Amino acid sequence: MSDARNQILRMYDGFVRAVSSLQSPFLFLFVRLYWGWEFMEDGWGKLHNLAKVTEYFASLNLPAPAQTALFVSIIELVGGVLLAVGLFSRLTGLVLTVNMLTAYVTGDREALLSVFTAPDKFSAAAPYMYLFASLVILIFGPGKFALDTLLDRTIRKREYSATGDSGSSGT
Repeated sequence: MSDARNQILRMYDGFVRAVSSLQSPFLFLFVRLYWGWEFMEDGWGKLHNLAKVTEYFASLNLPAPAQTALFVSIIELVGGVLLAVGLFSRLTGLVLTVNMLTAYVTGDREALLSVFTAPDKFSAAAPYMYLFASLVILIFGPGKFALDTLLDRTIRKREYSATGDSGSSGT
């Protein structure tokens, strides 16, 4: 009986290791590059069609539709660039998350309100994947292949050099 239990535990451990390997830094790099590019494209497209975006925002009864259109366009363009390179990633993730939640509230409120009653409608809405990608970076960070990580290592190395600390806790 114990051999069967041990075999099941070994199989489960193997499964956990295999699934955990999917948490590769390449996954975060892929999310950042792909969705950063998508945000950049959307921001760039909005900037080059501000009249249409302003008209759409006016139809949603948003305040100051022209200024809001310009603001959202810049947020998506700059946020996409920052997301792609992994700079200020969590702050960028927060700003883009708020942007996408606002898109749900103002542009597709029905889909947002159906998150529990009709989840397919919620996940089929245009902002869904943008929101999901923003939340992934906000919650988990940019991963190893990001400017944030490089800057963090550089700053820590400088701090350790200045204090004469080797960076280890010594325990």
